[in-house]
Amino acid sequence: MAKILFVVTGADHWTLADGTAHPTGFWAEEAVAPYQVFTGAGHEVVVATPGGVVPTVDRGSLAPDVNGGQEGADKVAAGLEAFAELRRPLALEDVELDAYDAVFYPGGHGPMEDLAVDPASGRLLTETLASGKPLGVVCHAPAALLAATGPDGTNAFAGYRLTGFTNTEEAQAGFADKAKWLLQDRLVALGADFQEGEPWAPFVITDRNLVTGQNPASSQPLAEELLKRIG
Repeated sequence: MAKILFVVTGADHWTLADGTAHPTGFWAEEAVAPYQVFTGAGHEVVVATPGGVVPTVDRGSLAPDVNGGQEGADKVAAGLEAFAELRRPLALEDVELDAYDAVFYPGGHGPMEDLAVDPASGRLLTETLASGKPLGVVCHAPAALLAATGPDGTNAFAGYRLTGFTNTEEAQAGFADKAKWLLQDRLVALGADFQEGEPWAPFVITDRNLVTGQNPASSQPLAEELLKRIG
């Protein structure tokens, strides 16, 4: 049995360009679907957040229209309820990578607020990349990669093929013109080889031990790819 660390945003809002706080958190499907894949295979999941705060779910991620209807929304809500580890997170600052076999970051707009500038998360990402352990990051969670910068200013993920929530998807979601910055732009700027799939369709990119997914629909296939690497 492997032990998989979920690094989840502790933010409950995302500060927009005009200074308003948009309520957010983590995206339910992106936490629930991988959790079910990993625990269904007999593995253990441990959650960590900045400061050890209990993470907030983005209420919008529980709506029927983003879950394929009411039945899908009910399944995600039930999966969230069963994900008891979310209610007892560790403090990210205290996490030691040696205790885990793989690391996974679910998205939501929350990581744009906190993980993008979190030094403890940046160190963990850099260490995980160097360790060769499987590292999965989906949707808006690649914002956390922005904090993986060394003393010389270079980013650990420069030159990696990866994906994340695209400018096209952000525009279609209605936030591109409200955001302080766009994830795709920042990932390109740090030197990543950003790959873009069809909007809202599953799209997973692997490069060495890094596995990234573009959007919520990519969370389960990303988890299945990580599972193969965990053995």
